[in-house]
Amino acid sequence: MTENLPRTARPLRVLAAMSGGVDSAVAAARAVEAGHDVTGVHLALSANPQSFRTGARGCCTIEDSRDARRAADVIGIPFYVWDLAERFREDVVEDFISEYEAGRTPNPCLRCNEKIKFAALLDKALALGFDAVCTGHYATVVENADGSRELHRASDMAKDQSYVLGVLDEKQLAHALFPLGDTLTTKDEIRAEAERRGLAVAKKPDSHDICFIADGDTQGFLANRLGKAEGDIVDEATGEKVGTHEGAFGFTIGQRKGLRIGHPAPDGKPRYVLDISPVNNTVTVGPVEALDVTALTAIRPRWCGSTPAAPGTYTAQLRAHGGETEVFAELVDGELQVRFTEPVRGVAPGQAIVLYDGTRVVGSATIATTTRATAAV
Repeated sequence: MTENLPRTARPLRVLAAMSGGVDSAVAAARAVEAGHDVTGVHLALSANPQSFRTGARGCCTIEDSRDARRAADVIGIPFYVWDLAERFREDVVEDFISEYEAGRTPNPCLRCNEKIKFAALLDKALALGFDAVCTGHYATVVENADGSRELHRASDMAKDQSYVLGVLDEKQLAHALFPLGDTLTTKDEIRAEAERRGLAVAKKPDSHDICFIADGDTQGFLANRLGKAEGDIVDEATGEKVGTHEGAFGFTIGQRKGLRIGHPAPDGKPRYVLDISPVNNTVTVGPVEALDVTALTAIRPRWCGSTPAAPGTYTAQLRAHGGETEVFAELVDGELQVRFTEPVRGVAPGQAIVLYDGTRVVGSATIATTTRATAAV
């Protein structure tokens, strides 16, 4: 296998996606240093950028586009801003809203990587004659002797972002560069490198939360678009109504805070969200033990390489910053059937499950249904 960002006899024409943050700026600089012909591009993802989050956090705002341009000037590469606002609205924002409306919990960053950065952006880059797209993600692409590509975790597990890249297929991996993926350094060292390179984003805070929700109030954002709709909160064990809410879309599986339940459970223990039903606008709650999940079904699998030929044992990651758990997985009629070696908690339909074989990313699928170990009693 070759290194993640090799020096080649023929320099690659690389389009560096520059968010305005420190990671993408250092990645672009490293691509130049590796001998590639690099052009920077910032993606304008809102028709009204002022409506996106402000505060210079490294994603999607007017300040970010200016930071990206200044970084490109320092690196010495051409720079452009591409308007992908309409595509972003359709593929990411509207998908986010419709998923919550259906009682599911989506991951908009994963959808953005799939639909925007490695579909719309990569397609346009290839049409313009570029060989690859470069980003500041912490993950590693390796090339096998036969020319096939694999996606692996970053060398530093603390910064690994392979979970949100698990939707990339082998063709997309063949045109992806992640210059930070094989870096065994802390984020402070990345910032120090940026400072040595004269990049003003060296001390810029990292991006957090969801870029298109300006104030970070997800429930308020959804209520403004879906409207408030009062419904019941019921206890699974007794069927008793224990509270009300203003919209089932405002809850996620495993949630404990913000339930506004009027009185405690008979055993005095806290209740958690167990189920969300958009059909009757009901939120079901119960004890934490009822969150234990032993199996799930996931749809729309995408493979980072060839489709697994047979059932097998893998490790799985269920959240962007979650740990790994051992699973047995198999494809049945195009759906991924997964059994957990040990029960896991807080698994919600709409989330992505990403399978790993060691450090190699096997693929990703969207959780459709879960099987709980036991109902509340």
